[in-house]
Amino acid sequence: MATIKSIMCAVDFSDISAKVAAYTKLLAKAFNASVKVVYVAPSLSQYVGFHVPPTSIENFVGEIVSGAEKTMDSFVQEHFSDIEVSGRVLSGYAAEEILNFAKAEDVDMIIMGTHGRKGIDRVLFGSVAEKIVKSASIPVMTIRP
Repeated sequence: MATIKSIMCAVDFSDISAKVAAYTKLLAKAFNASVKVVYVAPSLSQYVGFHVPPTSIENFVGEIVSGAEKTMDSFVQEHFSDIEVSGRVLSGYAAEEILNFAKAEDVDMIIMGTHGRKGIDRVLFGSVAEKIVKSASIPVMTIRP
């Protein structure tokens, strides 16, 4: 029988993140599972060829990660104060980093939000959630806004 002992809560700190956290906490308590909250900062390495010095991009990404780590600490304290939890800020392509982290940390389930994009927005921005649902080898629960 399948067991859920470790849940990844993938957030982007948008308005839906609190809702994703609430569902994650509910399931974590029900299964007595630990939670790993993950945020992925963009690497921006694709902009190196646009006459932007790599050091400028690295500094900017470093500031994003530093700010995200502070936000992560607050987010974890606010939403997961009474369960076993850890927060982690990663950098890179969101879908790829989430899948790699889930595998490396041996989590049993991923819970994440969707933005509900449609039409041209979906074509332009894609769907991280869709890529994870299609590629993950473990259950993925998506929360719509």
